[in-house]
This record gives sequence, structure tokens and C-alpha cells, in this order.
Amino acid sequence: MSQAAISKRLPDTGRMLYRRGALLVAGATLVWSSAGLLARWGQTDPWTTLFWRSVFAAAALLGYLVWREGRDVWSGFRRLGRVGLAMAVCFATSMICFINALSLTTVAAVLVFQAAAPLFAALLAWLSLKESVSGTKLAAILVTMAAVVFMVSGTQDLGGWWGNALSLMMGLAFAGTIVLARAEPDVPTTEATYVAVVLVALASLPFARLNIGAPDLALLALFGIAQMGLGLVMFTAGVRLIPAADAGLISMLEAVLGPLWVWIAFDEHPGVRTLTGGVVVACAVVAASRSEQPAR
Repeated sequence: MSQAAISKRLPDTGRMLYRRGALLVAGATLVWSSAGLLARWGQTDPWTTLFWRSVFAAAALLGYLVWREGRDVWSGFRRLGRVGLAMAVCFATSMICFINALSLTTVAAVLVFQAAAPLFAALLAWLSLKESVSGTKLAAILVTMAAVVFMVSGTQDLGGWWGNALSLMMGLAFAGTIVLARAEPDVPTTEATYVAVVLVALASLPFARLNIGAPDLALLALFGIAQMGLGLVMFTAGVRLIPAADAGLISMLEAVLGPLWVWIAFDEHPGVRTLTGGVVVACAVVAASRSEQPAR
């Protein structure tokens, strides 16, 4: 094959890999957006949901690691170190807060805080890692904080306040996971996630109901294996093929689709303040992500 023919094919290969990565990340986002729907369908309390979801997710992730690594499956766990374990603790905290928050407030409100996590991470990285913050990102952080304050200021009941507080803790814990991943890029994320779901299972075990019906068990298996396990596998495969900023923009679809599913299925209206705050946060995250994209 001539040099000219090779040069002509390279851009096509790059576009094909980018398209594959974007589709994988979009697929993961679509799968993840079902979390609120599955939580609303289930009849189990938050701690029982957390336990069984984590058990099934741990089984799925371990199976994936064995398939990917073979006999060398434990080498990644040996490379976790303190930072990897700290990532697991932060992610486990985020998951516990996420499921409990869903039982107290709307799916839309929870996902607004989740969408804001990258901007929380930028602020934490500036404070802890001394990372520079661009003017666009700083403006996005300030706008996001104002939007969150506006959103929660209309909360009337105590349950809603607790739901917002847990959602904020979820966002901050997930932001901590992101910052730790930036601090140690070589930490194996799938192994850290596996440790996180095991920690969630252990933490929720004392409060969970172990004797549940077959329909709920099947739903929780779907929650753990497909919604979490499959979503993570698709995302980690796709994010390697596209820029991180592009992956972040595609992931914003979860904040749109998650509330939409429960709105359609359960007529769960998020409220005007939550909708307004969510739109503002989404715009701020998109602006911050686009500012990180290199010129093409």
C-alpha cells in the first residue's frame, strides 16, 4: 500500500474509533440514566437496594476482570495503594448517598448535583492539587453554586432537605473520586470500583433485608449487573477512544434522560426550581467542558 493511501486511511480510522468511543459512552449514559427508574420500580428500602445492587455489581465486575485479565486478575488490586483505596471509599460514599437521596427527593434534584460533580472536582483540585482554573470554569463553578442554592431554597419539607443534603454529599464524594483519579492517573479504576461496591455491600448488610421476593431480586440483579456493571464496562472502553471533555459532554445526557424516564413512568414532576437549576447547571458544565476541548 502506498504512503498516500495509508495517509488517506488514517483519518478514517480515527473517525471510526471516535465514533465507536462516543457510541460506547452514550450507551453507558443511557444505561446509567435508568437508575432512578429502577429505584422507583423497586419495593425495597434503600439499604436493601444498596446491598443487593452491590452484591450483583461486584459479581459482574469480578467476572469482567477475570475475563479481561485472566490469571493476572489480582495484579490490579495490588496496584491500588492508598489513593486507590481512598477512591473506593469516596465512590462508596457517593453510591450510599445516591440511593438514599433518591428515596427522599426527586430523581431530577439528585441528578442535578451529580451533573455538578465535575465542577465541584475542579474546585477541589484547585484547593488540593493547586490546579489552575480558567476564567470560564471559575464562572461555571460560581453559576453552578448559585443554581444549587436557588434550587434547594424552595424546599419545604424536612425529607426534601435531607434529600438535597445527601445529594450534595454525593456530588462532593464523587468529586473527590475524580480528584484522586487525577492525582494518580495510573490507579486501576475498575478494581477501585469493585472495592467500592464491596464496601457498600458490607456497610449496608446490617440494615438490609436478606429475604426478599423473586421479582425484587430480579430487579436488583438488573440494577447491579446491567445498570452499574455493564454501564461501567461500556464507559471505560469508550472513554479511552475520545477526549475526556467530549466524554463529559455526552455523560450530561444522564441528567436529562434520568428525570425524563420517571416523569413518563411515574408522573414525577421535578418542579420549576429544580428544572431551572438543572438547566443552568447543565449549561455551566457544557461551557466548562467545551473550554477544555483542544482546537481541531
